[in-house]
Amino acid sequence: MDDVLKEAKEFFEAAESAEAENRERWIEDMRFGRMGEQWDPRVVAARQREERPCWTFNMFPAFIRQVTNDARQNKPQIKVYAVDDESDDDTAEILNGLIRSVQVQSNADAAYDTAIDFAASMGVGYFRVNVDYAAYDSFDMDITVDRMTNPLAVYGDPTSTAVDSSDWNTCFVTDLLTEKQFEQMFPGKEKIDWDSISSLDKSDTLWFEENAVRIAEFWKRDEIDTEFLMLSDKQVLEQSVYEKQRGMFDAEGIMVEATRPGKAYKVKQYKMNGHEILEENDWLGRYIPIIPVYGEEVIIEGDRKFFSLTHFAKDAQRSYNAWRTYTTEVVALAPKAPWVGPAGAFDVDAERWATANTQNHAYLEYDADAVARAGGMPPQRQPFAGIPAGALQEAMSASGDMKSVIGIHEAGLGEKSNERSGVAIRARQQEGDTSTFHFADNLNRAIQHAGKIIVDLIPKVYTRPRMARILGMDGSAKRVPLNQEVIPKEDENGEVQYLPAYNLEEMPDGVVPRIFDMTTGKYDVVCESGPSYNTKRQEAADQMLELMRGWPEAGRLIGDLLAKNLDWPEADEIKKRLQHLLPPELKGKGDPKVAEAMKVIEALKAELQAASDDKQERMAKVQTDIKKVEIDSFKAQTDRMKANAEIAGKLTEEDNPDNSFELERMKMDHTSREKALDRGLQIQLAQMKAESDQQGDVLKAMLQELQNSVNAMQGTPSQ
Repeated sequence: MDDVLKEAKEFFEAAESAEAENRERWIEDMRFGRMGEQWDPRVVAARQREERPCWTFNMFPAFIRQVTNDARQNKPQIKVYAVDDESDDDTAEILNGLIRSVQVQSNADAAYDTAIDFAASMGVGYFRVNVDYAAYDSFDMDITVDRMTNPLAVYGDPTSTAVDSSDWNTCFVTDLLTEKQFEQMFPGKEKIDWDSISSLDKSDTLWFEENAVRIAEFWKRDEIDTEFLMLSDKQVLEQSVYEKQRGMFDAEGIMVEATRPGKAYKVKQYKMNGHEILEENDWLGRYIPIIPVYGEEVIIEGDRKFFSLTHFAKDAQRSYNAWRTYTTEVVALAPKAPWVGPAGAFDVDAERWATANTQNHAYLEYDADAVARAGGMPPQRQPFAGIPAGALQEAMSASGDMKSVIGIHEAGLGEKSNERSGVAIRARQQEGDTSTFHFADNLNRAIQHAGKIIVDLIPKVYTRPRMARILGMDGSAKRVPLNQEVIPKEDENGEVQYLPAYNLEEMPDGVVPRIFDMTTGKYDVVCESGPSYNTKRQEAADQMLELMRGWPEAGRLIGDLLAKNLDWPEADEIKKRLQHLLPPELKGKGDPKVAEAMKVIEALKAELQAASDDKQERMAKVQTDIKKVEIDSFKAQTDRMKANAEIAGKLTEEDNPDNSFELERMKMDHTSREKALDRGLQIQLAQMKAESDQQGDVLKAMLQELQNSVNAMQGTPSQ
């Protein structure tokens, strides 16, 4: 451990030396902009000797709030996307919900807000990711995002060039403990302060106290050689991870197919004072979990300088304070202008004249004879010359200089300016947002890195089957079984819920169980910034109202969605009532029972239509056959008439009375055959029509009965 202690002191000395200039500037900017310490101490001492004021008109907090409050209104959101064959979109959505739950449960918003406030005020802020037990009596671990209220306690890696600390290999987080706190946390350890402490404890006693024990977290990340294994199920794991789970892989018959050398990172945390290592802990992740939010970065010959939002406007603020103090002083001293009169004029009531500029007297008397002898005027007060125009102009110029240097103008501060149209005002506000956007963007990068740290930790924290709470974009919560077989099932609102497979007595038909395995797959992390869900919901409601003003008929179609997005009491009840006004094709949307019934109704309608089409086709065919029979009959009748005429001619020629009887019999036989055929076709057509009508009546009855059931579920009266 002596080697670790020696190495830690060397790293700390290098970090302190690299950050010394930045830290001096950070403290000065913080005191100047947020504490209002804006006058040079020598000027203050000189003016105090003369009993002259040093007023401060601190305009910096208003500029800083424009950046920090804009970040509060446009919360960056961590988003996870599936990358390889072992990852999938459903698991990515579970990870998104898990990350949202981590942020809400640990109040990550406060951590982000504190970090960007420090970045804008002094040049850098920090927050951290931690792992702790889910409860005092639990072995389950949870991930948290914690805020850091003292950026000067952190010393980053002086060799880092990344914008988000992803390349940090060392880091120190110092802290001061009382002797009692130290004894409780580290019983039996020596209470020794750092013997080679840097100028941090000398530069400013605001952050440190005497008679306290200083400890430090020393974070160290080492690159190590490792073996990567490709398993028979195509998973790729580090050898150390495979060895921990080898029994499970062997039981499932999963074998190692290939190996290759690679590089990995091992992170350790040491807690130490200036004398010894107090504690040693292995960190689960591959990154040091201290995340900086930088201010304005300037790199000069490889040295990274970080500036606050207001650093380069301090001279303008000093000038403004000086000129505003001068003009205020001129006005304040105006009632003390001396009285002027001839010698001896003030002998009468001399005591009152002596206090005329400090007290309010009902009257003042003077010696009229003395004034007459002197040939002068009665005593008069010197007239107030007014505030010099040059002083007022200088104050206004200093105010404008501050806005120009920072890049936030009157419209961005909510002040009235020369812009008149809404377009011009928004354009000027946009200029201010663009000028300070690098602060918000640095926060986005920091939160994105935090997302990478969390995604890297999840497979190592959520290793066994457990129930985890996830949150949707709207803040709705549900519990999801992790690392175990689950069955997807829709609830009454159409939301997919996942039930542990072991809770079901039998598997539903056609349902395939799945596993949300947190230990496999690769996922990309991005950070999306923009209005919060509640802001988007309010904007959606406003746009719906605008749509309904221009198209009132839309109210019947989207009234329930409007009620859902408004923050009214009983909004859910209003939404349910408005759903009854929806057209039939929109009712029941989201209710799985109604949706299934509507599918059956549509199927029955299709079947009824098909039966009707078939009936029409069959009847048309029969009618065509009847037409063909009629044509054939007409042709046969024509042929018969010709034949009969020939026979009649022959009978006449031969004058045989027996042939007339034969002729009549032939006519009767042919006519009866035609009538029988026509009657048969007509009977067939009637039977087909009756069967088709009966089938249609059955389908219509089924359709009406099902529609009545749907109406009952929706609360709509049956037709």
